[in-house]
Amino acid sequence: MLAIAFQFPAGRYHATPWGRHVNEADLEWPPSPWRIQRALIACWHHKADPQCFPQAKLAALMDALSEAPPAYHLPPAVHNHSRHYMPKYDGKTSLVFDAFARLDSDARLMAIWPELELSDDLNALLDELLPKLGYLGRAESWIEAYRLDSTAAEAANQTINCRPGNEAINADGEPQEIIQLLAPLPAARHTLLRQRLIDDHAQSAKGAVKKRLLKTLPETLVEALSLDTADYQKSGWSRPPASRDVSYQRPIDCLRVSFTPPSNKATPATTARFILQGKPLPRIEDSLRIGELFRRAMINRAGELFGDQVPTELSGHNLPDKNRHKHAFYLPEDADADGLIDHIIVHAPGGFSSNAQKALRRLGKLWEHRKGVEYKILLEAMGSAELFHDTSLIDPGTNTWISATPYLAPWHTKKNRPLDTQLLGFLQKECKLRGISEPTRLEILPSLEIRGKHIRNLDFHRFRRRKPNNPADQRGHLLRLHFDKSPQEPLALGYACHFGLGLFRPENK
Repeated sequence: MLAIAFQFPAGRYHATPWGRHVNEADLEWPPSPWRIQRALIACWHHKADPQCFPQAKLAALMDALSEAPPAYHLPPAVHNHSRHYMPKYDGKTSLVFDAFARLDSDARLMAIWPELELSDDLNALLDELLPKLGYLGRAESWIEAYRLDSTAAEAANQTINCRPGNEAINADGEPQEIIQLLAPLPAARHTLLRQRLIDDHAQSAKGAVKKRLLKTLPETLVEALSLDTADYQKSGWSRPPASRDVSYQRPIDCLRVSFTPPSNKATPATTARFILQGKPLPRIEDSLRIGELFRRAMINRAGELFGDQVPTELSGHNLPDKNRHKHAFYLPEDADADGLIDHIIVHAPGGFSSNAQKALRRLGKLWEHRKGVEYKILLEAMGSAELFHDTSLIDPGTNTWISATPYLAPWHTKKNRPLDTQLLGFLQKECKLRGISEPTRLEILPSLEIRGKHIRNLDFHRFRRRKPNNPADQRGHLLRLHFDKSPQEPLALGYACHFGLGLFRPENK
């Protein structure tokens, strides 16, 4: 077994995939086999002693590495980029993107050939070249590279998380992202393909064209790997003739920011807060629509991860009769009070299971097909409700709460009784059933004022997409609630409360 470790002292890896423009800000992660082998060849030409390590040994090493593509262990990393306005000769500037992977300087990326056993002289050549590699990819990608001994190689083999394959689900049942990496052809296949290309193209060419074509079809694989990219482009090749595309299974979150939920078992994770990004952001009046959209996306993501075993606290299905609303609430939040939804809080009073937490961390976007609008979402934090006391929807020190969205009573009101008394009774009944603080009195508000604009209850989207859709209260009411003891968690009551209706916020926020 052969295993090579790469560390990036600067914490950055810069490399553009073959066939992509640098301004696409795409990233080749992991480094392709083609890139690794060409780096070794360049190092041999510039830094190796040809007397001790002749080119024949280099050719043998390249042939051995090309027989089968490696697998990889990918450390945690984040896809990032910078933008530069480069000056031009005419006095104008040109916007240039520089994409890179950001990772810890002591993190190790490992390329592993599980079935490859090199001879002692080839191992010696590798040990000579690897420490002398200064960078991999762009010159900014400083590296420290070395070969792992047999014990460390066996341990690395157990940590492989990126391997050749084209299935969207790996052997452990985890979803994978399929990517293409450039790799050299095995030496035998290169010989056969070279002869076929010469017969099909070079023989019929003449003069300088034939000369250029033959230059890009050298006899040995090591010579093909040594050619300059410009030579291929001048001869019209879209990619090197000695190369092939290899499909790899890569973890779908290997280049995303990850968050670790609190490990305190006494306070399980019950609440997750997401940042919502998009242009334009949805209005607070569309809270119900966004809440339903988020729940559908969440269930779809969980279905991709776990098949039919979607966590019940996320779906709300197959729950016991005494669940009492312990499953997830999907609550849109207007954190800066500008009338636009910029966050979403997912709150499950009964707590999130490990599978539910995994699904929450894997959700990255919302797509509204009917409007052709895409929203990006980023998990800000996950933990107990106490973690979010500084948000606009939770404040245990406030006894007066006001509607953020209309409250639609789940039961019919009677004409011969005061409306405020009936609504207070409904609210107290709901809170008692859930075991949360009950309001002592309420006021019915004509509208909500957001940045000088008055929004009425009828301005809000109040009906779910699901049929039948006949709530007892179809108008809804905007309320101010007074408590003797403030609620400790997000407060949503009434019809469609799990999707953003009947949402209350502390009045002082």
